[in-house]
Amino acid sequence: MSKERFILFSLPPKRPTGRSHRALLVWGLLVVAANLRPSLTGVGPLLDRVQAELELAPAVAGLLSTLPLLAFAVMSPVVPRLAAQWGPERLLWAALVVLTLGIAVRWAPAAIGLFSGTVLIGAGIAVGNVLLPSLIKRDFPTRVGLLTSAYATVMGAVAAVASGVAVPISQVAPGGWHTALGCWIVLALVAVVLWLPQLRTSRPASEAIRRHRLPWGSALAWAVTAFMGLQSLGFYVVVTWLPQVLQDSGVSAAAAGWLLFLFQAVAVLTSLAVPAALRWARDQRAVATVSSVVLLAGYLGLLAAPGWALLWSVVLGLGGGACLVLALAFLSLRAQDATVAGALSAMAQSIGYLLAAAGPVIFGLLHTVGSGWQVPIILMCVAAAGQVIVAMVAGRGTVASSDGQAPERAPSPAPDRAPSPGQ
Repeated sequence: MSKERFILFSLPPKRPTGRSHRALLVWGLLVVAANLRPSLTGVGPLLDRVQAELELAPAVAGLLSTLPLLAFAVMSPVVPRLAAQWGPERLLWAALVVLTLGIAVRWAPAAIGLFSGTVLIGAGIAVGNVLLPSLIKRDFPTRVGLLTSAYATVMGAVAAVASGVAVPISQVAPGGWHTALGCWIVLALVAVVLWLPQLRTSRPASEAIRRHRLPWGSALAWAVTAFMGLQSLGFYVVVTWLPQVLQDSGVSAAAAGWLLFLFQAVAVLTSLAVPAALRWARDQRAVATVSSVVLLAGYLGLLAAPGWALLWSVVLGLGGGACLVLALAFLSLRAQDATVAGALSAMAQSIGYLLAAAGPVIFGLLHTVGSGWQVPIILMCVAAAGQVIVAMVAGRGTVASSDGQAPERAPSPAPDRAPSPGQ
């Protein structure tokens, strides 16, 4: 074989850069994002029905929210290595297939199907959680804030709908709560099909990416990880237990589900305002700190005056929506490049979701031991106060590559204009 021919066959395939390809990539990312939460947030409003029908103890029922988070913690560190071997596009498609399979298995009318399907769902979502920030950093480096907000908004909107419609669907659909949880397989199948064109452009990563390590030695990376973990802990405690807290305050099951929907709907609307704040601010410290303080105010209000459930659902949504977008944006904004973004995402989501996994279980155990919600809510106030502190660190700086090629310094502002579908 000639030298020229050898070079030709050794070159990696070029990624298409046309308007249609980039538009399809944006839509694909958004549909993937739409699948990252509804299979989880639809569980909380149905938890009492699931617990009663399957005769589950409260701690065992809490595993339905904890198992996906444990899957996030276990899977996240290995995602960069798998992406290096398979290519991120192929790995993400395989994760969508696993997610679809998990929803199907969980639909089966048996406890073993419910829990094993939940584990598969968590594994599939974990891959998407890690890869989306890295793909955005790689393909849209000057649109990080906007596209992060876009996919967080889609993710939150679908999650909110899942919470709101869970009880109504279980009341009218054949199969009851099984169908309410299983109907999201349709959206997962759409994502599987829509992501297929990206498989043609996927390729294994370079040797440098294969050797890249997680930034365990970076203080900034730990601050980002703590912010991710604390806001995730709050989110999953709320989506798991807020309906029960409200029902014990005299709210009906359906109304509690819609108040959870309101919390997430407000969070979605809040997330739309974050890109403007990111463009206006020199860094994200002030935005992250204020958002965390609002979240703390919501927990304090729920503790002091639980009868004002509507108000505190709105306040928690205001703080939670902004903190979610910021936590996701930090994974790209604090990274030197797409490789570091993937490593930082893996680290933050592994440790962060391990912390978050303990939240719903501890919250439920504290309620069982104390026979009330005051002590568990105080725990959330402490967590929110800790989030205020780490926000002051996580909102500024750059995590360097593991080879030490760049110092940890504040990044220069990058344009963050809204892309048209062809940009």
